[in-house]
Amino acid sequence: MLLAGTIFAITLLLVIWQPRGLGIGWSASAGALLALLTGVVHPGDIPAVWQIVWNATATFIAVIIISLLLDEAGFFAWAALHVARWGGGSGKKLFSFIILLGAAVAAPFANDGAALILTPIVIAMLLALGFSRGATLAFVMAAGFIADTASLPLVVSNLVNIVSADYFRLGFGDYAAVMVPVTLAAVLATLLMLHLFFRKELPLSYDRARLTSPAAAIRDRATFRAGWLVLLLLLVGFFALEPLGVPVSAVAAAGALMLWLVARRGQRIDTRKVLRSAPWQIVVFSLGMYLVVYGLRNAGLTVWLTGLLNSFSATGLWGATFATGFFSALLSSIMNNMPTVLVGALAIDASSAHGVVREAMIYANIIGCDLGPKITPIGSLATLLWLHVLAQKEIRISWGYYFRVGITLTLPVLAVTLAALALRLSL
Repeated sequence: MLLAGTIFAITLLLVIWQPRGLGIGWSASAGALLALLTGVVHPGDIPAVWQIVWNATATFIAVIIISLLLDEAGFFAWAALHVARWGGGSGKKLFSFIILLGAAVAAPFANDGAALILTPIVIAMLLALGFSRGATLAFVMAAGFIADTASLPLVVSNLVNIVSADYFRLGFGDYAAVMVPVTLAAVLATLLMLHLFFRKELPLSYDRARLTSPAAAIRDRATFRAGWLVLLLLLVGFFALEPLGVPVSAVAAAGALMLWLVARRGQRIDTRKVLRSAPWQIVVFSLGMYLVVYGLRNAGLTVWLTGLLNSFSATGLWGATFATGFFSALLSSIMNNMPTVLVGALAIDASSAHGVVREAMIYANIIGCDLGPKITPIGSLATLLWLHVLAQKEIRISWGYYFRVGITLTLPVLAVTLAALALRLSL
């Protein structure tokens, strides 16, 4: 256990630090290689781990490619400018609409797409409106926060969701039936908390005349229009084909290919650049990181966690939901949400929990791993990359400030979301 834990800590440090531009993929691979050489994991574990991660990884990459193509076409800038006009010149209304836009983007395009693509657009729009640094920071933090708290409703909304849904064989429709109403509670709670926390920073008004026309933001009309059709076909495909045994990655890949071909034909978007920008290192990262986590499982970590989860399950539906959710959130904030969701899934699967209590623990683990990373900057790779993007825009957020905002906002939103889950499953 000590050896497996040390290898995991070294791997996580390498992934966060990424020395000499090593990247998250090769950093995780270095840890996986060390785990193999020391016997913490065995070559026979590789197929087992690949079976867990391949569908999630492929789906995530396809969704991000779709997001990048739509971003290049001007889709998200067009949406943001429309939202800014709907604000009617009221700073508080604009704040609410930006948060709701982030939630709407996070559901189909995943939390990473929402945070990393929408944030620069919001910053550019706020600069055009002449907002103060404090107001800009409030909007930026809101965009980053809602990207994760609204990444619950669909299997494809977060890599964490896909991994857990695959592991427990949760159908796309069954998952959505539980998590869509839960997400509504999460979004409303987030909206309220963000308004309370940043109420002093929000401007009273802004000049809509300083905004450009939404139509002017569209750079490739063919891809822009095709994007709407692809999104519709994706949702239909996810709900209709997944029950027939078609993996969500195949549906997402078909949508990405369709949109890529339209963009390539139009020649307004550098489609090769989009493919190069896709997070291909996630493939290597997923296999490498989860091999390291599998080493913790082989060393007995999941046995200890299983005992803990058994005690959670004995408290009933509400107790198990809150205990599992907050525990997963805590682990995610400390050891990153990607390894946490697999450790949690392995432990839940080995526990004695059954029926609706087991179902609650599965979904609570997902909620904790989706929301918990917002407590600390190291909770998710997306947050670290998001902070890097902000630094390039000359918006620097200290880890101390981030933690203060994160823990203040996350804990009440997490409590409301878990309560909504328990209520949904008790009906």
